[in-house]
Amino acid sequence: MNEALRKFKAQLAGKFSTYDASVRQTADATFFMARNQSAKRLIVMGKKGVCALFEGEKIGTIDQLDVLACPLNDHNCGRLMELLVSLKPSICDKKLSFGFGDRIGVATAAHAQIVNKDEVFPVFAQQSVREITRTERSWREVLHSAVWGVFESGYDGAFGADADHVKKIEDLESAAHVGYTMFTIDPSDHVKDPTKIDRRELVNFFQEHPKRREIASKYIGKSFTVLDEKLSFDEDSFAEIFTTYISAIEHVESCYKALRAVRSRGFDLEVSIDETSLPTTPLAHIFFVQELRRRGVDFQTLALRFPGEWQKGIDYIGDTDQFSKELEKHVAIVKMLSGYKLSLHSGSDKFSVYPVLAEKTERTVHVKTAGTSYLEAIRTVAKFAPDLYREIHKFALSRFEQDRASYHVTTNLSRVPNVDEVSDSNLSDLLDQPDVRQVIHITYGSVLTAKESGKTLFKDRIMKVLFEHEDEHYNFLKSHLGKHLKLLGA
Repeated sequence: MNEALRKFKAQLAGKFSTYDASVRQTADATFFMARNQSAKRLIVMGKKGVCALFEGEKIGTIDQLDVLACPLNDHNCGRLMELLVSLKPSICDKKLSFGFGDRIGVATAAHAQIVNKDEVFPVFAQQSVREITRTERSWREVLHSAVWGVFESGYDGAFGADADHVKKIEDLESAAHVGYTMFTIDPSDHVKDPTKIDRRELVNFFQEHPKRREIASKYIGKSFTVLDEKLSFDEDSFAEIFTTYISAIEHVESCYKALRAVRSRGFDLEVSIDETSLPTTPLAHIFFVQELRRRGVDFQTLALRFPGEWQKGIDYIGDTDQFSKELEKHVAIVKMLSGYKLSLHSGSDKFSVYPVLAEKTERTVHVKTAGTSYLEAIRTVAKFAPDLYREIHKFALSRFEQDRASYHVTTNLSRVPNVDEVSDSNLSDLLDQPDVRQVIHITYGSVLTAKESGKTLFKDRIMKVLFEHEDEHYNFLKSHLGKHLKLLGA
């Protein structure tokens, strides 16, 4: 045991319990995490000059060093990151990377405990604009909650911070200023779906685009061989792909230039075209990559729209053999064009396709999860606060039709049991049923921000349960997310 930690325990036994793995040292101070009955605290044992950097209460002196108990606030997190540079997010340095979304802000310590830093690059701070809006959080809050989790766990490897599914330049800039290292641009609003737009409008757009002829000359008549299949751009295929994706490509280019202007250090860029109704064809994949590169956009990962249903919180719905065949083609294109890797979004609980994904990509892939960690938090509530879970369950049902508007799901509410007829001991098992999972998953924002008379209806009580049953909550997370990593071969 670290000597400073041993002395702290000897002197302040009974007041705090410590997270022994969290101990980190500099020349002038020792830092670690501890908790009392009501909250977690950063403990700083150091010289006066170091202690003066932090906001906190002096609780003693050990070996002529001041001992401070400090709240886990933004100021103290920023100071800690300045002194311990390993707590700052960085860019990806592994072939396999995995995104751990955390909508509540208390899951990262458990996430970090299951990561093998030699095999996988974890993105511990990952949140989309939609999630931040619905949970009423901020880029800084998401990042700092992840950093506190990394610190608590003792994880000392590299990790990333992803501003996910960003559509507006101002949101990219805000995340960049806070310190994010990965940016996922979502240009789906600029994709023109030929199945949803009048054909005359598409024809007019194509004919009137000022760069149509210039770009057409670079593709029409060109052929590519993918897995012994010859793929060619003729006039019709080019016109459809150009019309569908060119505005999205132009938007990505604008976003990239804006990011370069505010983020002087390197960053990871992901481009996402998965949130469309159109599965990405091999020719569309080639066109998208070639056009981004021609415009000087340096990206590291590309999220395509694969065939099948990639619904939130449940396993893949579709033909896994078809997925495997399509994935093979896209992996071949990645190898042919080189310099980036594929990304799988809505990766939560897609257990049936993980082995295929790992095999076909040779574990060179990025996978994102988000709501599945929130579900494990609610599972903890169901296990240890059944009455609170029943309240959340009923409220979620009342909000489901409104909240599902921005998600594609096929939830059947008739299959959701009457929660009042389920015994306390079986409540947590409801979180294994696909329809219940989606009801709880999609209504997270409504549940976490619901208020009455100025006070939260659920969030504070949820956080209290998770704090009081932290070991059990962490075990649920480690078991569930560990299954994801195991099936990916990590």
